[in-house]
Amino acid sequence: MNNNMFAKAAIWMVIALVLFTVRYTLTSPGDAWMVSDLMKSGVQVFGKPEEEQSLLTTIFVSWFPMLLLIGVWIFFMRQMQGGGRGGAFSFGKSRARMLDESNNSITFVDVAGCDEAKEEVQELVEFLRDPSKFQKLGGRIPRGVLLVGSPGTGKTLLAKAIAGEAKVPFFSISGSDFVEMFVGVGAARVRDMFEQAKKHAPCIIFIDEIDAVGRQRGAGLGGGNDEREQTLNQMLVEMDGFETGMGVIVIAATNRPDVLDPA
Repeated sequence: MNNNMFAKAAIWMVIALVLFTVRYTLTSPGDAWMVSDLMKSGVQVFGKPEEEQSLLTTIFVSWFPMLLLIGVWIFFMRQMQGGGRGGAFSFGKSRARMLDESNNSITFVDVAGCDEAKEEVQELVEFLRDPSKFQKLGGRIPRGVLLVGSPGTGKTLLAKAIAGEAKVPFFSISGSDFVEMFVGVGAARVRDMFEQAKKHAPCIIFIDEIDAVGRQRGAGLGGGNDEREQTLNQMLVEMDGFETGMGVIVIAATNRPDVLDPA
């Protein structure tokens, strides 16, 4: 009986020592004499070598902050660009929407009135249909057409009708789509738009509300560095640089011709 009591008491003492023993963990003792002082005081000291991290873990820990910053930057760039159309690197991409000739059923019959305007643009239709006929005679078609009229008078419809009659692709874009907060974006979008148009030539580029980007130069606060002026300059360069018989015609529409640049 006494032996059982002593055994139980010994077990409870061991359990109490285990439960109520205070343990401290140090990576590296700051005092060189700390370990010896602890051992002299009856403190049990255990030591083991530090575990080495794997190569993959080391690389991940080193590059994780940079990868996180790149991910955040891409996220915000996609948000600024609307989450699509090329993602974070689509600043210089054109926002022109292309209407294929097979999807454009609008013709001059759908345009009520505007008889004089339809007669004047008839040559454009014939040139887009058969440019070789004009080239043999040495004729040169205008590189651009300006449609002027109040809102709702059918400028956009007439431009689509020209493309529908000629059976050519129709690129549509607003003048405000060229200008952004970043300098040089508008000029890059103009270059990209004309490159796309040349790939689908013959075709029509329709720029609605051209006054948003085609205002008189020199009126901006930024002078020659104004974003609108750079965009307009690039547009004029692209139009002047058309090769003979390229088959790309620019049609612009506005209801404020008085503010346009003379060029």
